[in-house]
Amino acid sequence: MTFVRAGSYSELSEKGSALVRLEGKQIVLFDGPKGVFACNNRCPHEGFPLKEGKLTDGCILTCNWHNWKFDLESGDTLVGGDKLRRYPVQIDGDEIWLDLTEPPQQEKVASAEANLREAVDKHEYDRIARELSRLRLAGADPLEALRKVIAWQHDRFEFGTTHAIAAAPDWLTIRARFAVEDKDEASDAATLVPLVESIGHLAWDALREPRFLFGEGVAPYDAEAFVAAIEAEDEDLAVSQLRGALADGMTFADLEPAFAQAALAHYADFGHSAIYVLKTGQLIEALGPAVTEPLLLALTRSIIYSSREDLLPEFRHYAVVLSRWAEAGVHKVEPMDFVGLSVEQALERTLQSGGAPAQTYQALLGANAHNLLTFDLSLQGRTEGAISNNVSWLDFTHGVTFSNAVRHLCGKYPELWPQGLLQMACFVGRNTRFIDRNADTGSWRVNDAEAFTRQNVENLLDHGQFEYIVACHQVKLIMAIEDELAAAPDPKVGETLLAGLNRFLNSPLKRRHSLRTAKQAMSFVASE
Repeated sequence: MTFVRAGSYSELSEKGSALVRLEGKQIVLFDGPKGVFACNNRCPHEGFPLKEGKLTDGCILTCNWHNWKFDLESGDTLVGGDKLRRYPVQIDGDEIWLDLTEPPQQEKVASAEANLREAVDKHEYDRIARELSRLRLAGADPLEALRKVIAWQHDRFEFGTTHAIAAAPDWLTIRARFAVEDKDEASDAATLVPLVESIGHLAWDALREPRFLFGEGVAPYDAEAFVAAIEAEDEDLAVSQLRGALADGMTFADLEPAFAQAALAHYADFGHSAIYVLKTGQLIEALGPAVTEPLLLALTRSIIYSSREDLLPEFRHYAVVLSRWAEAGVHKVEPMDFVGLSVEQALERTLQSGGAPAQTYQALLGANAHNLLTFDLSLQGRTEGAISNNVSWLDFTHGVTFSNAVRHLCGKYPELWPQGLLQMACFVGRNTRFIDRNADTGSWRVNDAEAFTRQNVENLLDHGQFEYIVACHQVKLIMAIEDELAAAPDPKVGETLLAGLNRFLNSPLKRRHSLRTAKQAMSFVASE
């Protein structure tokens, strides 16, 4: 302990409080019925001066800006969240001495992690940022915080993997770009934002949710049995197989073929399953084996709960065409060959060309990009119509992000190309009803692809979107298109992807449909 003289007790007693500056710190002293107390002058909430606060009950300090309250005797935060730094006090005659010794690093890290968990449980976005900053200053690995949050939250997602997990690896990719050696305040902030966004989104998706526990059974892993358990929607059996695989030391790379097969077994959940498989693998690669079990448990649950949309009337032809894949031809196709086709027509056209998967992929990617570029914006403002016709920008971004997942998964496991290509065709056909064939597409052309994508990645650091789901789709779409461009697509496809992204980022996105919701609710209830 190292004590530093902080002033005269007689002067403090006369004034009741005093501000001192010691070793670069602003410290406020209070003299009350329960003794002399010393704490940081800056409120841990937003930094307002506690010297201007009031002391009641002998030791309860209130910050008058936002009514946060601190017990200076126990150290508890009574109203608010963040902990207030206090300093041990000794009185020697008329002199006040303070111990300014910094806590050990391990203690600082443990305290910040405990405080972070409180912030995550309440989804306190600003506090999450502050606690991550405290961890950084304490010398902790900032990625360890994300690992811990994944462990805390993974079993609070009722239906498994969410967009928060899917966006996290893209946020980490962005973070790595700003982790430069010559750090300054701007670059430090740029590396903090992706962590705050990732953890904040995980906190939001689990806010006030209970734990949905996974089964504890362990069974010998068999890939075929694992996929069959998912197909049968038997979570306990699938989880026991997964636990058996992990107990035997299997990694995600070992398990990915089965997950990819299960995810693409159906045109499922608007493409989320395949996207989640890709992104889960990327997140495990970024964070290491510590997150393998929680992420794969969540992924297993999400595929089990995914909607099987190929069982819907609109998409039943998918199974018919898949069963005829042996007939697949190699007819050359272009993106515009698919534009305007119904689901059934798009599936048949894919069958005619699917024997050349790389070329067919480019055409379908281009068609989905064209749909993105020509989405009929007027549909977002429509207040009439059936629930089945509710559509927004986010429906169109999935055609591209799903395609990106197909390229990665089917590129690794070519036996899955039939499913991947046909499901891309389902996206093309389902969205074609909602495009504007007279849309002005030329004005959205991007002339400098590299500068455009670089600027939009930088813009993500201050995206301004209140809803995580909107920011998440921006992140995923930007990074998926950047990834597709790096894979050197047909130049025309690349141009359409960039133009579609440009229009998406610079056009209205209506998220609350009050009148439409009211009308549809009344119509629905009236027909019951």
